[in-house]
Amino acid sequence: MTPFLLPVMAFSLLMGTLITITSSNWMLAWMGIEINTLAIIPLMIQNHHPRAAEATTKYFIVQAAAAAMILFSAVVKAWLTGEWIINPFSEPFSTSLLILALALKLGLAPLHSWLPDVLQGLDFTTGMILSTWQKIAPLTLMLQASKFELPLVLTLGAVSVVVGGLGGLNQVQTRKIMAYSSIAHLGWMAVALPFAPHLTLMALTLYIITTYCLFSILLLTGGKTINTLAISWTKSNAILISTPILLFSLGGLPPTMGFVPKWFILSELTAHHMSTVALVIAMGSLLSLYFYIRLTYALTLTKAPNTITCLPTWRLQLSSWDTLLMTSVLLITLLMPASPAALALFMT
Repeated sequence: MTPFLLPVMAFSLLMGTLITITSSNWMLAWMGIEINTLAIIPLMIQNHHPRAAEATTKYFIVQAAAAAMILFSAVVKAWLTGEWIINPFSEPFSTSLLILALALKLGLAPLHSWLPDVLQGLDFTTGMILSTWQKIAPLTLMLQASKFELPLVLTLGAVSVVVGGLGGLNQVQTRKIMAYSSIAHLGWMAVALPFAPHLTLMALTLYIITTYCLFSILLLTGGKTINTLAISWTKSNAILISTPILLFSLGGLPPTMGFVPKWFILSELTAHHMSTVALVIAMGSLLSLYFYIRLTYALTLTKAPNTITCLPTWRLQLSSWDTLLMTSVLLITLLMPASPAALALFMT
């Protein structure tokens, strides 16, 4: 990849998302999503490897199909209502088609089968972008339509939480585990979207920051499999301490900050007399918590037989990156007492 191409692709990713977020016209929103999709494809294929080519091809086909469905739903809405404005949604067929198209683009279950295979074929940096930044624009459009198709959105969200927990149980590849983690977290966001968009924004923000830190740790350690994580404890003391905290935050265990949005979402569902949905996603989160604890066990409680313990590398002085990583992890995951202030920030 030429040195000038990477800034152009990064700028296109930023502009595509901003166009979709700020647009009030369906054509502009569709154009922003297409710019976003086309900008990440060169980043996915930059490593000339058969797995990267396969992942890029699958991603392009799925995203093209989802974009065609979005455009078709916009055309149906314009044909029936005579306007291209995103709101209001007065036609149920186009609204349902739009939500299914956005679910396919996001990777919500049962339209999720492409996401683990695509993420498995990418490097950690591109996989981090796909798991975090690429979710913002589709979630913004789903926010516009979720209140008009409440049963469909709740079904997609609850199924995603359960499927994300079940799918990650038997995985040994860390990138596939992160893919199923993304599916489960998107399910939580989709469930909260019709009732409390500020909770979805809060959950998305915490998920993006936590996932970014975790992908950075996987990039530093080269932890592509669970077995590789077993010898990562000798590389850095900061990694040994911060990774379990991040995993517990993703699992939603107190006193980490990841517990806060899940607790608020369950409270919101209970307040709207949807205790069954709250129970299903709470039980589904226990499945996700299992493979997070499995990763923690492999990293902190496992000792490889070929590790040379006479000169562990964590005895070396911490680098500036390790110090920054530890500070970020402590700030974003152990601030649960500040959760009322954080909730007030997202509600404004």
